[in-house]
Amino acid sequence: MLKKRDLHDSQALYELMTHPDVFPFVRQKADSYEEFLFITKQTIEAEECGELVSRTILDEWGNPIGTINLFDIEDGAGFLGTWLGKPYHGKGYNAPAKEAFFHELFYETGIETVFMRIRKENIRSIKAAEKLPYVVKSNETRLALYERLNASGDVYDLYEIPKDLYTFHLLRSGTDQTDSHLLEA
Repeated sequence: MLKKRDLHDSQALYELMTHPDVFPFVRQKADSYEEFLFITKQTIEAEECGELVSRTILDEWGNPIGTINLFDIEDGAGFLGTWLGKPYHGKGYNAPAKEAFFHELFYETGIETVFMRIRKENIRSIKAAEKLPYVVKSNETRLALYERLNASGDVYDLYEIPKDLYTFHLLRSGTDQTDSHLLEA
């Protein structure tokens, strides 16, 4: 379902990213295929330096359908950025991609908190985030961060996924993937 970013997937991802329902919500925008290749190469290099984590989301046949990223990593926390191509909206890919990514982040890379800043106008992403039982809206509990994100206007809602709440969710749901990581939590 996820794989490390690869330049070979760039053409398919670029075509999906440029759809008008997707493009406004992509953090790493590119106005040309060449620019997308350059940004992808920079992303791969930034991951090698520990500045971010980036994965390509795949469908059941191994085709690239979007990306999921953790940006701005600092003090065991970072910001999530996810997008899926328009043909894959509402098809059930979002939650499993996030689950796989969170599992990797929390149990393989040492991340303790994942933040999501979601534009208040992005109703699709807000609904997707609020469906996840381990997500906490943090506009008030992380007020300083919320105010910093909205310094130029009331644009974003802030959500948080703490490792302990994610682990609790896995334990309650009986997901097998926690078994080898219970002592870490």
